[in-house]
Amino acid sequence: MLQLKYYSFDLAFEYPFTISKGTKTHQPTLITSLGLGNFTGYGEAPAITYYNVTVPQMIESLEAKRGLIERYALTDPQRFWHFLHHLIPGQHFLIAALDISGWDLFAQMRRMPLYQLLGIKWEHTPLTDYTIGMDTIDNMVAKLHAHPWPIYKIKVGSADDIDVLRKLRQQTNAPFRIDANEGWTFDEARILLPELQRLNVKMVEQPLPKQCYDEMKELKALSPIPLFADESCCTENDVKKCVDSFHGINIKLTKCGGITPALRMIKEARTLELKVMMGSMNESSIGSAAIANLLPLLDDVDADGPLLLKEDVAEGLKYDHGNIKLSGGNGLGVRFTGKK
Repeated sequence: MLQLKYYSFDLAFEYPFTISKGTKTHQPTLITSLGLGNFTGYGEAPAITYYNVTVPQMIESLEAKRGLIERYALTDPQRFWHFLHHLIPGQHFLIAALDISGWDLFAQMRRMPLYQLLGIKWEHTPLTDYTIGMDTIDNMVAKLHAHPWPIYKIKVGSADDIDVLRKLRQQTNAPFRIDANEGWTFDEARILLPELQRLNVKMVEQPLPKQCYDEMKELKALSPIPLFADESCCTENDVKKCVDSFHGINIKLTKCGGITPALRMIKEARTLELKVMMGSMNESSIGSAAIANLLPLLDDVDADGPLLLKEDVAEGLKYDHGNIKLSGGNGLGVRFTGKK
C-alpha cells in the first residue's frame, strides 16, 4: 500500500522575481511523496497565482482522495497518471507532483536513474539559461554581473524593453532568450523583432496573449527569430494549435500534468516539426531534477529554479556554467532535505 505524504514550503527568491504578470519574493510549493517499502519517490508542484493554483487547494484535494491514492497498485507510472487524470480532473499541477513522485518511486524500485528507465541516452544535453527578472536597468545589470552564465533568459513586457536589452548587451556577449509572458501587442512585437535579432536574441517566448494564434501566425511569417509558445501551450491539446503560429513550444511539467503527458507532447512536437523546450516554474531541485532527466530529448531548457532561490529542499542536482549534472542516483537522483 502506498504511503502518501506532503510538505509545503514558501521558498525565498534571491531577488524579488518580476515578470509582466507581477512580482513575488517567495515561491510557495508543495512537495509530495509516495512511499512503498524502503523506497520513497518525490514530486513537486509550485503554486502559481495567475493559474489560480494554491498550496492549500492542492492539500485539500490530496486529503479528499488520500484513501484512493494510497490503495493504488503502482505497477506502471503511465497507468498511474491516467488514474490521477480521472481522479482529480483538471488539477494539472497536483497531478504533475504525484506523477513525478510515481516515476521517482518506480525508477528507484527498478534501481535505475529515471532517464535510463525511460530509455533515454545521456548525450547532447542543452545548457540551461539563467533568468534575469524585470527590474531597474541598474539592478538587472548587477544581477547579470553577479551571475556570469553562457546564456540568459531576460523577462520583458514593458515599453522600455529595448533600452534595457541594449544596456544588458553592453555587459556580455552571451546569447539572450526573451520571455514577454504575453506582454506585447502585435505592433510592438513587429517593431522589436529586427532589433532583437541585432542584439543576439536567439528566441522569443510568448510575445502576444495566449489566444492570439492568428496574429502569431502573421508574426511568425515575418520574424527573424524563433518564436516559442508558453502560455499558448499548456497541455497536450494545445500542441497542434501551435504549429502555424510558433516555431517551438515550451513545455512546463506543472502545466501539462507531469512527465507522462510531457513525453507525449515531445513526441507529437517532433512529428509536427516543432522545436521543443522545457521550462521552469521556479521549482526547487526536486521539480528541476524531473526536467533534468529529460534533457537529451530537448532542444533548449530553462531549469534554473534552484539558482533563483535562496533555499532548496533537496540535494543532488548540480549546475556547472549552464550544464546540469545528475548525481547518478536512482530515480530523480536527488535526496529530500526538507522537514519530514
